[in-house]
Amino acid sequence: MSPNVEVMIVDSNACNEKCFTALDLSLFSNLKVFEVGDYSFSFVDEVKLIGLNQLVRVVIGDNCFTEHKNGYPVFIYPTRHFYLKNCESVKELKIGYWSFSDYSVCEIENVPSLEVIEMG
Repeated sequence: MSPNVEVMIVDSNACNEKCFTALDLSLFSNLKVFEVGDYSFSFVDEVKLIGLNQLVRVVIGDNCFTEHKNGYPVFIYPTRHFYLKNCESVKELKIGYWSFSDYSVCEIENVPSLEVIEMG
C-alpha cells in the first residue's frame, strides 16, 4: 500500500489472522481518515497511531482489536497497547462496543485538536 494514502477503510471481519499482531500506521504520513468495520484485527497486540499530523478522524467498529467478543474479558493482556500520540489535527476518536476490551494500555497524548472521544 502506498504511504501517500489519505483514507484507509478496513472492512468488517478483516485482518483476523493470528500472525497479524501489530498495526503501526506511522509510515502513512498523509493519512487523514482511518476507519475499521466490526469484528476486525482480533489478534493485534499493539496499535500505533503516532506522528500522523494529517489525521483528522479515527473510527473503530464494535468488537475490534479484542479476542473476547461481546462482553467483559476473562483476562487483560499486559502486552496489548493502543497509542494515539502526536497527531496535531485529529478531531475525532470513536471506538465501538467491546473494542480494545482486553487491552491494558490506552495512551492518548499530545492531540491538541481532539474534540470528540466516544467509546462504546
